[in-house]
Amino acid sequence: MKNKKITIIGGGNLGQAIAKGIVNSNVIDPSNLTVTRRRVEFIKDLTKSGIHITSDNKAASTGADIIFLGVKPYQVEDIVTEIKDCVTENTIIISLATGVDSLTIEKYFDKKLPIFRAMPNTAIAIGQSMTCISAHNAGEDQSQVVLTLFEQVGEALIIPEELMAAATVLAACGIAFALRFVRAATQGGIEIGFGADLALKIASQTVKGAADLLINSGTHPEHEIDKVTTPRGVTISGLNEMEHQGFSSSLIKGLITSFNKIENGK
Repeated sequence: MKNKKITIIGGGNLGQAIAKGIVNSNVIDPSNLTVTRRRVEFIKDLTKSGIHITSDNKAASTGADIIFLGVKPYQVEDIVTEIKDCVTENTIIISLATGVDSLTIEKYFDKKLPIFRAMPNTAIAIGQSMTCISAHNAGEDQSQVVLTLFEQVGEALIIPEELMAAATVLAACGIAFALRFVRAATQGGIEIGFGADLALKIASQTVKGAADLLINSGTHPEHEIDKVTTPRGVTISGLNEMEHQGFSSSLIKGLITSFNKIENGK
């Protein structure tokens, strides 16, 4: 992996997060990583880590072993048209574009390539992403390369492509939903007496601890909830009030709304 030449086309928030995560994990030498953006001044800080930056997508793609398409869905066709003559049949393509399937990407390239769709979240910058990946025209070795790449920056799973839209909602959108919970808990903490900074610290660590508890123990959330709810206790009173106000149903509706947005484009 160290000697792989990797290009990230599209140095937006996600592209930069991936670049930083890859470099921080030491999975490749920074000199083998190139990030492109039309206005390179917005990504100049990446050079401090030894990453190459450029606005020339074709030059960055030439000779690359792995190319990330870190652009908006409506930009994919134009970008692929621009670089398709620079890739070979062994170039691994990893698309981060929501809602653009592998067959469509293959059609744009007009050649058979190993194409992966990946949906990390922004926690990739600190090596804590949950990345879901689908594979098309890919061999086992190529799939392992991509899986290993993302495993260096968090957890990664290979899933059927038909679940990629759902994975986008649960993992990528999901990090924003989790952060909104932390914000709400912080605001509640302020109302019951904590300063803003202290409330945020307590809420953030509590959520981290809850997640780690499930990951490390492999138990169901309700099992852990039962441990802290006692008859006529303060925890169950608070939980029941949240449910009366639609806490779980509003979260589920939010997930479904985001999913329908991807599926229907509305």
